[in-house]
Amino acid sequence: MAMSSINPPISPKKLKALLDRMARLGIREADLTEKFIFGSGRGGQKLNKTANCVYLKHEPTGIEVKVQKTRSREMNRFFARRELCDKIEEKKEGLVSEKERKLFKLRKQKKRRSRRAKSKMLAEKRMQAKKKDLRRKIEPGSCEE
Repeated sequence: MAMSSINPPISPKKLKALLDRMARLGIREADLTEKFIFGSGRGGQKLNKTANCVYLKHEPTGIEVKVQKTRSREMNRFFARRELCDKIEEKKEGLVSEKERKLFKLRKQKKRRSRRAKSKMLAEKRMQAKKKDLRRKIEPGSCEE
């Protein structure tokens, strides 16, 4: 990945870390198909005129990434490679990504309980209420003899 010589947007330290990570995962620049696409969304006239959205495809695995986090093409190239590394790492190690984990948690929270689960939960709540009722102090004069 070539960097511009005038005011590089990414620090050399971060760039070196990314290149080391790519080497460790076996990702070569020759295996990548890179395209620049017109972006969309906020950013005004500059965004509509320049092709700063980066599309990367890793040919051996077929993993595709499309990134447009900033208006800078160089920054988007860096972010796209980093995201590609994340996806390949997840695929190799069989890990579930943080994004997928959050989506699963949200789906589970919104999912409606089954009738059986709901009745069981309510029965447990009633039992707990009875226990608490038994722990209450008895006030003098409240008992009739």
